[in-house]
Amino acid sequence: MVTSAGYSQGFHTTSSRAMKIYNEGVSDFDHLYYEAAESNFKEAVSTDPGFLEAHMMLGELYFKQKKYAEASSSYLAAVKIDSLFYKPVFFNLATSEMMSGDYSNALIHYRVYLAQSGISEKNKAIAIKNLRNCEFAIEAIKDPVAFNPENAGSGINTADDEYWPSITADGQTMIFTRQAAVNGNSSNKRQSHEDFYISTWSDGSWNTAINAGPPLNTPQNEGAQTLASNGNYMFFTACDRQGALGSCDIYFSAFSDGRWSQPFNLNAPLNSAYWESQPSISADGRVLFYSSSRPGGFGGKDIYYSVLDNTSIWGNPVNMGKVINTEGDEMSPFIHFDGQTLYFSSDGRPGMGGFDMYMTRMNKDSTWSEPQNLGYPINTYNDEMGLIIESGGQKAFFSSARDKSKGKDIFYFYLQESIRPNPVSYLKGRVFDKETGGVIKAEYELINLSTNTVTIKSSTDSRGNFLVCLPSGFNYGLNVSRPGYLFYSENFLFEGIHSVAEPLIKKIILNPIKVGEKMLLTNVFYETDSWQIKDESITELLNLVKLLNDNKDLIMEIGGHTDSTGSAEYNRTLSEKRALSVINFLKGKGINQTRLKYKGYGNTMPIGNNETPEGRQLNRRTEGLIIERK
Repeated sequence: MVTSAGYSQGFHTTSSRAMKIYNEGVSDFDHLYYEAAESNFKEAVSTDPGFLEAHMMLGELYFKQKKYAEASSSYLAAVKIDSLFYKPVFFNLATSEMMSGDYSNALIHYRVYLAQSGISEKNKAIAIKNLRNCEFAIEAIKDPVAFNPENAGSGINTADDEYWPSITADGQTMIFTRQAAVNGNSSNKRQSHEDFYISTWSDGSWNTAINAGPPLNTPQNEGAQTLASNGNYMFFTACDRQGALGSCDIYFSAFSDGRWSQPFNLNAPLNSAYWESQPSISADGRVLFYSSSRPGGFGGKDIYYSVLDNTSIWGNPVNMGKVINTEGDEMSPFIHFDGQTLYFSSDGRPGMGGFDMYMTRMNKDSTWSEPQNLGYPINTYNDEMGLIIESGGQKAFFSSARDKSKGKDIFYFYLQESIRPNPVSYLKGRVFDKETGGVIKAEYELINLSTNTVTIKSSTDSRGNFLVCLPSGFNYGLNVSRPGYLFYSENFLFEGIHSVAEPLIKKIILNPIKVGEKMLLTNVFYETDSWQIKDESITELLNLVKLLNDNKDLIMEIGGHTDSTGSAEYNRTLSEKRALSVINFLKGKGINQTRLKYKGYGNTMPIGNNETPEGRQLNRRTEGLIIERK
């Protein structure tokens, strides 16, 4: 920053009164008494409008306070008095103009600055970068994207500042940060602190948010959180905590039995002795993205990710590389529920000035595409960050001080198609005991049948509830199990479909292990008109192996069933051979043949209408029946 010492080769005033007031303003400025300094500098230029140094110092004061429009006016007044007196002023003038949206004049004045000799290399590099920003912004304004933000409503927003929203996959729960006043003193932000608040969606609006309470909230500040897709846990940022590794660390808390658990620090290697913040967890809970200032990156703050291994340990953080990270700062990552579209903020690539928001998509080889600026007016000369997008991929939430008198509020808008993520549906289920009708806690896993991998493995809450995301473009299998019960399986076939069906709500009933009980092996598939088992069946069959190994007293019959297409004899033979294929798989995995029976039922036991494709699909099935317990 330039000070009066930098241009004091003789002052542009002959007024002793203006000079006296100016000197008082400089003293106030040096002691950080900004309100008094502003008053004195204004009086000095009022006393002598040609007092260049007073205009300059007023510009410096506004620049320091990020009042860029006022700063540019003061700098410009000084330049008009004598444009050759202090040429470095063109750097701050151009920057003030860019940061207040006056891109055309900023472009002119950056060029004037760069044409000078003897300028600092640091400011030269910044000016060249901002020159590109101005050129980008001028073109972006000519081609605006759709943007019509709406206030999220009085259930969420208050006279305090609300920001950093996060939302569950079903869109029913939002957690956000509120900078609430202490003792009702909203005029002094130094007497306020950050807490988490929770709002639920019902009847077309957000209900009045409630404080998340202890132990999640403390007398210290909490913020910059990411909520699990099912709402059962969260990661968040806390700073200046006792025992923390760095200035800000990432913490974890889980929700169970109506309250949040005591948060704990994730520690090394995810946290370091530096700054870690703004986490975003993938829908499957396996990958955590966040911003860190740790050394070894490309700029000041870079985006990293860490992968949770099979022992529930977070792996060493991986820098996302130079496609994402720049010599500037990258912050505020948000991985959409599709697991393939990442949004983040950066001040290191061409944009509107300050932090702009960008989008990148994962390629088939797991690299990331060149980031795309979300466009004007989503991005402006202000800092934009903290964007999240609901699972359907259309509605985005963000925070903004659009009305300065009301502080920051949370808004939403609908993304234009070119910057939308892939749509994601979800399955919400609740697990019941067949005999008692009561809810039970169970394990569940989501299998990507297209890749034959388990993408989510977790447990329901204590009330038997669970939620899993179903990104489009893949086929999925669901398995729900509990010791002492036969497992439940189902599939959702989306492969090749651009979008997914409406969200699925399932009542899942588990049958106790007892003679006469049966279960559908929904995720056992065969080649058409064949008894050859398809690869997509392996995970389901391995679950059946585990069930039999865990219950060594069971004798089970594998029954094959077909639809009515073809002759009765053909269907009986085909269904028998399919059942035998399952038996042979189980034997190959060490299950004793004496425990296994098989039978082909053909189309003698239909459970669906053979006159419809959906009914015929239901009839083509494999079942496991307990026929004896030794």
